[in-house]
Amino acid sequence: MGTATFVEILLAILLPPLGVFLKFGCNVEFWICLILTLFGYIPGIIYALYAITKE
Repeated sequence: MGTATFVEILLAILLPPLGVFLKFGCNVEFWICLILTLFGYIPGIIYALYAITKE
């Protein structure tokens, strides 16, 4: 796990859509995370962590 991954995970916990945006850009993953975060903060965090660490 490198420094970039640590920063992305930290951002995924604090601001889930921002962490996903830095990893994937403005793709489907970002929009899913944004919608989940708007519905509830915890689902947004869970999805962001999943999306960032699935590789």
